[in-house]
Amino acid sequence: MGSVPNPGELTELTQPSFDEFQHQTSLMTGCTLMWKELSDHISSLEANLMRQSEALKRKIEALDSETKTSLDSLKKRELSIDDSVKIAVNRVELLKKDALKTLNDDNPDGEVDNGDGLLQILKSTCLRMEAKEFWNFVSGRKKDIELLREKIPEALSECIDPAKFVMEAISEVFPVDKRGNERGNDLGWACVLVLESLIPAVVDPVIGKSRMLITRSVKEKAKEIAETWKRSLEERGGIDNVKTPDVHTFFQHLITFGIVNEEELDLYRKLVIGSAWRKQMPKLAVSLGLGDKMPDMIEELISKGQQLDAVHFTYEVGLVNRFPPVPLLKAFLKDAKKAASSILEDPNNAGRAA
Repeated sequence: MGSVPNPGELTELTQPSFDEFQHQTSLMTGCTLMWKELSDHISSLEANLMRQSEALKRKIEALDSETKTSLDSLKKRELSIDDSVKIAVNRVELLKKDALKTLNDDNPDGEVDNGDGLLQILKSTCLRMEAKEFWNFVSGRKKDIELLREKIPEALSECIDPAKFVMEAISEVFPVDKRGNERGNDLGWACVLVLESLIPAVVDPVIGKSRMLITRSVKEKAKEIAETWKRSLEERGGIDNVKTPDVHTFFQHLITFGIVNEEELDLYRKLVIGSAWRKQMPKLAVSLGLGDKMPDMIEELISKGQQLDAVHFTYEVGLVNRFPPVPLLKAFLKDAKKAASSILEDPNNAGRAA
């Protein structure tokens, strides 16, 4: 008979080795880690999908809200057209009566000593659409500029077509000065004043500044005037030599007639930098769509040694924290002292130093 296996020997043959056990343990640990990593990845994907879903939901809600707002605005504008037309028709009839009355009256005396008298003359020229007479009266009264600023908008509202009237009024000096030998007398202040005063006169009486009552033909004419001014830059000696009052008038013309061109922002920027000392330039720059370029423009002013202008810009556009004024003013004083020292040390400036 065959021999019976020794139980001790059988146990020794079938018992797994320690290395095998360690290998199995490593496999189980690896599988566990892989499972955890996979679970974490899936959880991360789910969380990411949830975030994207919420973001998409918010965008859809925002879009729906914007769409509703736009539709409501369009509906309001549509409904306001009839009211605006009625107001315009009634205003034309009233202006017609006033114009006939003015024509039958004697011309008012050119000498005025109060706001009422000044307003009467302005209204008279506007009712009769006498643009040249209006311009001569305004441009000859710089000493009354604040009174004119107050009264001109009211007077322009008496015009049948205020926008066309203003373009005709300033045409003597803008876009090209046609005065010949009288060019020495700068009338840029009068152009800007009249253009600024036009805005309240052409605002829609029902929905406000969101709709300006300027006809398409007048706006096209305004664009032609702007193009003429730009072409004349070479005759003026280029951007670097153009007079600041002319630049201010050009900018105000664009803003008043709503013809700012986004494709010409580089030109606007160069003109702003060239006339940065003008106190109105920061606000004009923002109105021209240069708000996003302000930090770069301020950096450029600083690099050119125009720290005072840079400080003015920072305050006007709210960038004081980014461009602290104290270091800029200290740098300006330092440069000024250097310039003064160089003048004093220059023998050619001995007379000035004394």
